[in-house]
Amino acid sequence: MSDPALGLLMLSLIVVVIMMGFPTAFTLMGLGMFFGYIAFFNPAEHWYDNKVFDLMVQRTYGAMTNDVLISIPLFVLMGYVMERGALVDKMFYSIQLAFRNVPASLAVATLIVCTFWGIASGLVGAVVVLMGVIAFNPMLKAGYDVKLASGVITAGGTLGILIPPSVMIIVYAAVAGQSVVKLYAAAMFPGFFLALLYLIYVVGWALINPRIAPRLSEEQTRVPVPDWMRRLQHAYSDNIFVGLVKGLASPRKAMAIEGETGRLTYGDLVRNFAYSLVPLALVSGTLWAAWWYVVIHQQKKAEEAPPEGLEQLGGGGGGPAPTPADAGPPEAFYLWFSIIAVAMAVVMLRYYARMRPERLQVIKLLTVSTMPLGILTVVVLAVILFGITTATESAAVGAAGAFLLAFHARTLDWKRIKEAVFLTAKTTSMVCWLFVGSALFSAVFAILGGQALLERWVLGLDLTPLQFMLLSQAIIFVLGWPLEWTEIIIIFVPIFLPMLKHFGIDPILWGVLVFVNLQAAFLSPPVAMSAFYLKGVAPKHVTLNQIFAGMMPYMLIVIVCMVFMYIWPGLTLWLPRYLYGG
Repeated sequence: MSDPALGLLMLSLIVVVIMMGFPTAFTLMGLGMFFGYIAFFNPAEHWYDNKVFDLMVQRTYGAMTNDVLISIPLFVLMGYVMERGALVDKMFYSIQLAFRNVPASLAVATLIVCTFWGIASGLVGAVVVLMGVIAFNPMLKAGYDVKLASGVITAGGTLGILIPPSVMIIVYAAVAGQSVVKLYAAAMFPGFFLALLYLIYVVGWALINPRIAPRLSEEQTRVPVPDWMRRLQHAYSDNIFVGLVKGLASPRKAMAIEGETGRLTYGDLVRNFAYSLVPLALVSGTLWAAWWYVVIHQQKKAEEAPPEGLEQLGGGGGGPAPTPADAGPPEAFYLWFSIIAVAMAVVMLRYYARMRPERLQVIKLLTVSTMPLGILTVVVLAVILFGITTATESAAVGAAGAFLLAFHARTLDWKRIKEAVFLTAKTTSMVCWLFVGSALFSAVFAILGGQALLERWVLGLDLTPLQFMLLSQAIIFVLGWPLEWTEIIIIFVPIFLPMLKHFGIDPILWGVLVFVNLQAAFLSPPVAMSAFYLKGVAPKHVTLNQIFAGMMPYMLIVIVCMVFMYIWPGLTLWLPRYLYGG
């Protein structure tokens, strides 16, 4: 048997052996050592002088010294601390109340919490199990279709590996030699766009067939408004925002009202007024941040640039290439910013003109349950995307912030800390051994000529870039049925990477398409891990077939998202190009 044929046999065996249930990392190392020994075999040498042993040491050392992998244990620790800290219960309740008038409100709230919690933790199994415990039974008791309820939880739970910060993106960056920061920026919009498509599908299905998601009873949608808000409303104005303003200006009547723990104080009025300003602060802060980064920040960078003819120390006569952001805002920015600012001002005026006690109470619940976690997530992502810190440093910030949030909520004890640290060490060890095994496997596969044989076969097909894109993504989609994302990225993605340059395909665009494609790996039987995670906490009458049936439509939505990404590559590439050029 020729060496290339041995390489193809090696590739076929890895799929068969993994499907038989053997550990992936040690299977990769075992097959790599076995076939590597054959590739390097020299009858004139002792068996222990075979070069495959040197290759094993080199690849292990390479994985140990890979700086990109340092951020993995920190992001994983951040996720496990949040999961063990049980910070999601109040979030689901408050979001469900906020969307109580939307069709399929429980399903919509579940999807939003899955997305939000997935971003914060990045752990698919943890999110699916947690939402299965919190949201699955309430949806079934409300009369929701089993397929709708199971599909929302399983599909929403997988978004955590797509939207940054994601361990899968870090693994791809290490395999492909790409920038983690650019990949994070590229995956941002497609991740939220896929979540939006899920939302549109759920609401649309509920509108077409209301029986699958009956409206909740008045008791289930009633906002728990404290009595003092009603009395304040009666004393000053039906609009609670106006009532708080008048109460602050003339507090005599307000301070005579009995609150939850005695009479209202001026501090209570100030605190509730501050809560009422949260939506305005979020909108204003977002607009100001966009204006600051696009206009003010870029002008300061231009002013701080060295004079013409001078070079920065260590610049080597070059320096970083200018980015679109460095060129200043385009003319259309001012027009669109003005339109958006005016539109948001109208929305805010309408929002505050209709503020009743129920709306203020929902704002308070949302602020308490989501604001701390939201701030932490935004900070972790912002410091990465704007180049303030590296991915590793931001992961450390996220892990420290997760501990602070859990301690503040008083949900983390010594036992849970030990569990989080142990699970982090376990997951990190798995990823590192996978890298060692995949590095050895890939090297032996290339030495045997398997990589070159596959490249010659693909190039011999005389494909267009579109045809190659379809072929590679179709293969990854099919592999997602029996294999998990770790095996696909570590074993099969490196086979396609060298061909991207020939077809002129951006590895960042192709990589994000792979990330979206691998959402289907968690939703495709027979190894649909999301289904098994949910089945473990579902009522006994819910079958795996029902869960599988609920997940199928979301696989089609994943394909629709990929079509949008290919037709409109700016959805993926605009943000990294704007921030970093290239």
